[in-house]
Amino acid sequence: MPMLTVGDKFPEYKLKASVGTEKGKEFTTISTKDNAGKWLVFYAYPKDFTFICPTEIVEFGKKGGDFADRDAVVLGGSTDNEHSHLAWRVSHPDLKDVKTPLVYITPAFAMQLGILHPQAGAAIRVTYIVDPDGIIRWVNANDLSVGRNVDEVIRALDALQSDELCPCNWRPGQETLGAA
Repeated sequence: MPMLTVGDKFPEYKLKASVGTEKGKEFTTISTKDNAGKWLVFYAYPKDFTFICPTEIVEFGKKGGDFADRDAVVLGGSTDNEHSHLAWRVSHPDLKDVKTPLVYITPAFAMQLGILHPQAGAAIRVTYIVDPDGIIRWVNANDLSVGRNVDEVIRALDALQSDELCPCNWRPGQETLGAA
């Protein structure tokens, strides 16, 4: 299946997630209905226990308040299961305190999104911004060797929420080109 893109409906989901390292509170299940009426930033990374992926997870974690201020929920994950995510959180010093959930992107869900890398057998490095109606409004996909820019995700979210025509390199507070 081709990768879902701008204008497509983001699929319904019910995903297991690692949410922390506190005994008895390590896991939860997150579904579409849990985030109804909110913007969703959904990012996939290739694999746990790699080198680029934790830099992205940490940055999304650091910017968690910025996303919350924009009424956006951040979910990130890979095709590794929630137990692998927990083991990685416990063993990686930078991931121990990250508050954002790491979801298990099941192979079936990865195929629905069209993000399963055919050679690697893992999710490609992709970010979706989904509006409160469940419509994909922004997509960014990177080569497996290139980390994403979380500040650009926030800038794109700001532009989408402005309901304005936003020119190249636009930032909040700058002039737009009028109503979208």
